Amino acid sequence: MKTLINAKHLCLSFTSLCLLTGADNVLAEDWAYSLKAGVANLPRYSGSDERRTTPVVGAAVVSPWGIFLDTDKGLGWGYEGNALSFSAYVGTSESRKDKDASMHAGAKRLKGMGEIKSRAQLGVSARYNLGRVVVGATLEHALKEDDHKDSGKAFTHLELSLGTQLYEGRYGSVDASLNSHFGDRNYLQTWYGVTTGQAARSRFQAYKAGAGNISNGMNLVWSLPISEHTRFSTLLDVQYLADEAGKSPIVERRLQTSVMGAIEYTF
Repeated sequence: MKTLINAKHLCLSFTSLCLLTGADNVLAEDWAYSLKAGVANLPRYSGSDERRTTPVVGAAVVSPWGIFLDTDKGLGWGYEGNALSFSAYVGTSESRKDKDASMHAGAKRLKGMGEIKSRAQLGVSARYNLGRVVVGATLEHALKEDDHKDSGKAFTHLELSLGTQLYEGRYGSVDASLNSHFGDRNYLQTWYGVTTGQAARSRFQAYKAGAGNISNGMNLVWSLPISEHTRFSTLLDVQYLADEAGKSPIVERRLQTSVMGAIEYTF
C-alpha cells in the first residue's frame, strides 16, 4: 500500500467510505467532475511517533462510460450498480524519504535508509452492498524500481474492509469502516524491513520482515452537505501495526492515528 498512513491513503479511505452512501448509483449519464482541498495531520511515516501537517488537494473526472482520471488512484475504469461497484486502474505507488518533508512521508530519523521511490502501480477494487453493510477489497501491485536494490522490489498490498452508515440526518452522515491490511514479503521488507546495507548506513539493526498482516484499524467519516454541489468531510483513521510491521526497529509507535478535513465540490 504505499505506506499505511499518509495523505494519499487517507484520500483513498475517504473515497471508499463515500461508496457507502452512493452504492446504489448507476453509471453517470454525463461527465462528472470533482475538486477537493483540505488539510491532514498524520505520522511522518508509518510507525513514527512524530507528526506532520500537509495540504490535501485532488481532482477527478468520470466519463459516462465509467472511464475515470483521479489524482488519488490514477487512470482506470469503474462500474457502480445497485449492489456491486468495481474499478481497475493504473497509477503510482507511494514514496518515503529519509528526511523531514511536509509533502512526503519520511523523517530525519530514517537517515541512511534511503528513499523509497514511487513507481507504476496496478490496482483493482470492489465493494458489495449487503444492505446496511458494505464489504470491500482493494488489491494493489507496485512494479519493480531498478535504481534502488534495497527498496526497489515489486510488492503487493491487500486491504479488506467492512463498513456501515452510523447516522444520516440533519447534521449530514457518519460512516464507519473496519479494515485489515496485508502485504507480501517484498512489501513488508520495503516499508518495515532493514537490509544489511541499510543497517550499515543508519541507526537501525538489520531486520527481515515476512509476509502477512500489516495492520488492523478503523476509519470514521463525518460528511456535511453545504450546498447541492459542495460538502465538507472529516476523516479519522486509526491503525494498529501487527507483529511483522510492529516489531520493526524503525517503528516507534504501533498505534497510528491520522485526521483529515476537506471540502469537495462536484459538478
